Amino acid sequence: MRSLVRYVLNGVLAPLLLTLAVLTPLAWAGPPPEEKPPAERVPALARTWPVGTRPAVLRGWEPPATVYAAGHRGVDLAAVPGAPVRAVAAGRVSYAGRVAGRGVVAVALAGTSLRTTYEPVRAGVKAGARVGAGEVVGTVEGAGSHCPEACMHWGLLDGETYLNPLGLLPPWLLGRGPSRLLPVLGVPLPPG
Repeated sequence: MRSLVRYVLNGVLAPLLLTLAVLTPLAWAGPPPEEKPPAERVPALARTWPVGTRPAVLRGWEPPATVYAAGHRGVDLAAVPGAPVRAVAAGRVSYAGRVAGRGVVAVALAGTSLRTTYEPVRAGVKAGARVGAGEVVGTVEGAGSHCPEACMHWGLLDGETYLNPLGLLPPWLLGRGPSRLLPVLGVPLPPG
């Protein structure tokens, strides 16, 4: 009889109690925090446009429905061949070379898991170089390699996930400056 009691205590009851001790806190725990959508993960840390001062966006960001689906994984900015291409934020050049016949420069942004890509660009930097915000990383190559007319494709990735690069730009660079209060007609200004 003692061996039966010992078997039940050691062989059945002990594992059951151990399982309850491990799973009970998990059952009482709250739901995991919701992950922010990719568009909200982009901090506005750009300090300049990659080309020009406020280039026209010829084609916007169109995220693909799935990893291999059609879409536009960046934005096309109006640019003339030979125009300087600048790093939008400080970082390290992770790639400078040719991909499928096009010049590409990629910059891993400092302090983040983000990297920006610029194409078609004749690289003026080498992989591994540190660049500051606004520093020239190359020049726009001629038309016909990405857009029907001359342009520069600007991309943004977080790991393998494509994000909208325009999200890197603070409102004042997008032309949406801070709100300004204007006087209301008919209401006198305070003295002083």
